[in-house]
Amino acid sequence: MLARLAVLTGLVGMLSIPLACASDSDPQDLPTLQGRFAAPVDAEPLIADLAYIGEEDFYVRFRRGDRTYHGGGNWAERIPVLRIAEEGRHEGPYLLPLQYQQTEPWDDLRGYVRRARILGVDDWRALRERLFAAVLAKSNKDGVVLHFNVDDYFLYYNEEGEFQATVIDAKPGDYEVSRRVDIADLVGMGLPLLEAFLEERGIEERRVAFNTGDSGFYSLPFVYINRDLPVVVFVRLPGPARQFHTAPGPAPYVQTAGHIAGSHTAGIVFRPFSSIYRLLFVTTDTVSETITPSILTEPSHGSVPPVSSGPGMDIDEWESRLDRLTAREPSKGTIRYLVDGEAFFTRFIDVVTRAQDSITLRTYIFDNDDYAVRIAELLKKRSNEGIDVRVLLDGLGTIVSTIEKQPTLPSDYRGPSSVRRFLESDSQVDVRQASNPWLTGDHVKTATIDGKVAFTGGMNIAREYRYDWHDLMVELEGPIVDVLQYEFEKAWAHAGLMGDLGYAVRRMTAKPRNAEDKGYPMRALFTRADDYEIFRVQREAVRNARHHIYVENAYFTDDAMLYELARARKRGVDVRVIVPLVTDRGAITRNNALAANAMLEHGIRVYIYPGMSHVKAAIFDEWACIGSANWDRWSFRINKELNIATSHPDAVRELREQLFEADFAKSVELREPFPERWSDYLIEMIGDYVF
Repeated sequence: MLARLAVLTGLVGMLSIPLACASDSDPQDLPTLQGRFAAPVDAEPLIADLAYIGEEDFYVRFRRGDRTYHGGGNWAERIPVLRIAEEGRHEGPYLLPLQYQQTEPWDDLRGYVRRARILGVDDWRALRERLFAAVLAKSNKDGVVLHFNVDDYFLYYNEEGEFQATVIDAKPGDYEVSRRVDIADLVGMGLPLLEAFLEERGIEERRVAFNTGDSGFYSLPFVYINRDLPVVVFVRLPGPARQFHTAPGPAPYVQTAGHIAGSHTAGIVFRPFSSIYRLLFVTTDTVSETITPSILTEPSHGSVPPVSSGPGMDIDEWESRLDRLTAREPSKGTIRYLVDGEAFFTRFIDVVTRAQDSITLRTYIFDNDDYAVRIAELLKKRSNEGIDVRVLLDGLGTIVSTIEKQPTLPSDYRGPSSVRRFLESDSQVDVRQASNPWLTGDHVKTATIDGKVAFTGGMNIAREYRYDWHDLMVELEGPIVDVLQYEFEKAWAHAGLMGDLGYAVRRMTAKPRNAEDKGYPMRALFTRADDYEIFRVQREAVRNARHHIYVENAYFTDDAMLYELARARKRGVDVRVIVPLVTDRGAITRNNALAANAMLEHGIRVYIYPGMSHVKAAIFDEWACIGSANWDRWSFRINKELNIATSHPDAVRELREQLFEADFAKSVELREPFPERWSDYLIEMIGDYVF
């Protein structure tokens, strides 16, 4: 039954939509988008009148207009849509390219194939209507996003009541995403619907083929269903010749050198005060780091007390303490957690396509990979439609990211050599790059749309955040959005030609008041050259926690915070930490391993997330803190960072349920320390300065 259910998810192919063009059937290669979707083309549909299914090949005779063709392909080229494995096997549905279209008839196929029953376009559409009746409204200006294979499609009914489907970044701007649906979510309803449908029409054949009426590049003109195996196969037309952007070549290296040189010449001329200030605090922090005791020797060893069953810290008293620590009262707003790229980018694209006035984006990395280029193209499209689009990039982070080849990126893909120039070309997008004096960076990730909705968290604009890594973003509404917009405006001014002067002028101007006045108390926390606020506040939270501390972070290398966690555990606090099995840097992975061993030695429960978790979140009793800051020296004391914190019970509970409880369950608790090598301690010693 499970196999049958897995296969029937293929009935979602009732969508008459283009699909991503993948070239390899290996399930590990599924997160690949082989270039952009082709523009729609006017083409007559393919209508099959004869179909055969063989052991290795499939055959279909079809008409296109007044001409008859004989086509087919090989089963070995199939691409599994679902990564559902049972005993090491992958069950359907599959995508299968139509490899040839010839006018000459095939050779004699008798004895080698079985004939399939052909069902028409009307049958297909009727079945599609039944499937989506429960999830797709006909009357409202909304639709659903379907996660199919490695891409997202927007399904809706137009004003005439006609079913429509498109890639999400091409959705109509007056339509809103009401819900997200995965193919697996439709498994349960697909099987009975198919069986009832075929029974009503008196169809007893076990092999059937539907005409879908699809046409154009990447369309799905035919669907094969074998009810005995079972298996569903969507036959896809090929796309046009691939179009590539200019290969990066040595350009990123030249850009990196030029940017570093510019940050320490013209950058210092236009930003003399901030540059000198950053040099002073980087130097001071380096000296401080040298004399700070290590968690590896402190606190003193001894028995680990049992976990306390008493209450947590007094939240009202803690919030009053935060007022003093931050020298300001909290703002207000609502928070919605978006776990992983599927959730975040779906919501981000939805809001961007509906923007009426402005879009601002501030990011550490805007990569040049295939998915980042799609986001760039959407921003360019919106700017050409009259929306004010501004993008602030960390210069060094963005340029260096274009040098690194992501393992899941299609091998023949070539990205633009300059993300900034690509964003600016043939568009009205305004782009600025933050300078990087003394190799300090702007690690903040925020986006605001129309001054009413904001996003922040750990995700940059790159394919790994959409497909490969575990990460967290939050969606904000209310006055807290004005805070993030104000921070963007200051950073934007500082990155302009007026530099420090522009920043000073912007600080003296009135703060924006665009967001709706709603929500509960929350506050933005920062790492700046003049204040290690995120570090100071979280250190005090560790010191004040009485019941539990949950932390999930990719880079866990700050000795001072590790020391405080160990002290908290000695007080009876239930301290649990989630670190990834691997990171994007081998040296940091080894540093994390040493930190995990030290925490284990001091009674802290350590969980190893299976893969790369880029999440930056923590709960201290009933106070939550999430954002861009890692638990390392660069995020705590050097780079610009932004976190969001709240003690609202619902917000804390949702973070615990949606992130921590789920990730504790996915992770493996560390029972024995990782093997250590002498080189690990050398890496750790150097890492105190560079990580």
